[in-house]
Amino acid sequence: MSVHHFITPGGMLQPRWQEAFPEALASAGEAGAVDSNGIVWLLATLPEWRAALGRQLAAHPAAPCVVLDPQPEERRALLALDGGARGYCHAQATPAQLREVALVVQHGGLWIGPELMSRVVGAARRALPPAAEAGDERFAMLSPRELEVARAVADGLSNKEAALRLGITERTVKAHLGAAFEKLGVRDRLQLVLLMSGATESREATA
Repeated sequence: MSVHHFITPGGMLQPRWQEAFPEALASAGEAGAVDSNGIVWLLATLPEWRAALGRQLAAHPAAPCVVLDPQPEERRALLALDGGARGYCHAQATPAQLREVALVVQHGGLWIGPELMSRVVGAARRALPPAAEAGDERFAMLSPRELEVARAVADGLSNKEAALRLGITERTVKAHLGAAFEKLGVRDRLQLVLLMSGATESREATA
């Protein structure tokens, strides 16, 4: 059974967290024993939350950590991911959303939510070197439209925005993006940005 351990300033669980994970535990300090089947949820209102994140990852390297934030914003999302968190989401997320986050990170994925993901991807794209797709034979496997969609998404556009730019439907964007992900061997938008920038070969750990 997965252990969900919430670390908060007062060591208290919110009702929505308990609804999502009835067996969840909470503390104001270090998490107890957590293995690879568990998740550490850390509230960003903790004093020195970044240091607390580092301690949790050092103490439980096999357990993914998700940062919960009452007011999510791009800068803290980047700080959380840079600090090793596998997820970053709103502290008031619905129980269903929390369970979805848990499912993603437990399967090696990265969660920061679709809207924030688009903004973070755009920021990462601007901060990285120019695209290196011409030097990577994997991009030759993409159809012209798949490559257009990949470039639009790597620029930080949402599926809807990419559809408007390219004059196609959002459903078509999703189909082309899924095909591009499979051909390129990436699992999300952030991996796509890193690959197109030449900043990585595969970045499996970024998931």
